Amino acid sequence: MTDVLDLQAVTIRRGTTTILDQVTWRIGEGERWVVLGRNGAGKTTLLQVASGGMHPTSGTADLLGSRLGRVDVFELRPRIGLSSAALADRIPSGETVHDVVLTAAYGVTGRWRESYEELDEARATDLLRAFGVAHLAERYFGTLSEGERKRVQIARALMSDPELLLLDEPAAGLDLGGREELVQALAELAGDPRSPVLVLVTHHVEEIPPGFTHLLLLRDGRVHAAGPLEEVLTAEQLSGAFGLPLALDRHAGRWAARAVPATA
Repeated sequence: MTDVLDLQAVTIRRGTTTILDQVTWRIGEGERWVVLGRNGAGKTTLLQVASGGMHPTSGTADLLGSRLGRVDVFELRPRIGLSSAALADRIPSGETVHDVVLTAAYGVTGRWRESYEELDEARATDLLRAFGVAHLAERYFGTLSEGERKRVQIARALMSDPELLLLDEPAAGLDLGGREELVQALAELAGDPRSPVLVLVTHHVEEIPPGFTHLLLLRDGRVHAAGPLEEVLTAEQLSGAFGLPLALDRHAGRWAARAVPATA
């Protein structure tokens, strides 16, 4: 079976700075991945490669069976759903929530003169309902709370029925209640066998939803560890990735990490 994502020795350089360094990473059908690392580890850049938005300086990137550099990315990108802060910034604040989701059918932000089929209209409504924001359909995107925006963005990312869904720090900026609501929604998505392959980027183990299966730990642009979540998410591996001693706890399927206090 062809891997959904296959990165081999991917390196990204900008001038004299190496952002990703020899990253090899494979994702198979049905997997739900978490990408974890501290600020500057290369997580967002990795997702840009995985979404077809950035070509490697060296190495190869195969997405959904097609190699970057040999495929029309405009045909490839609709098969990949993406939710990120950079994409959210391009959504017009005066766009209705319904249209924010609907326009993803054409891969655009901001409705203009394009027309949509009834099937598209119905799918947008269904996705808003699935993420608990159907009642906001006629509200303007710019009037939403941060938690509401995050849910709308994920609904939008699913509009094209992608085979791969990439979520770049979807809980960033949320308060505790908003974070927990989002984690619950993502757990439901992860548990649905009809869902696409999922990749969730975060800084915090507390944001890992139940149902995610694999973990990639990044440190300084390199793969620190990767594999099944139950094997890779250990205090030792986490401490190595973040560069300080950490203790790791688990309760009711959720994780928590804290620094180990220095002994007197």
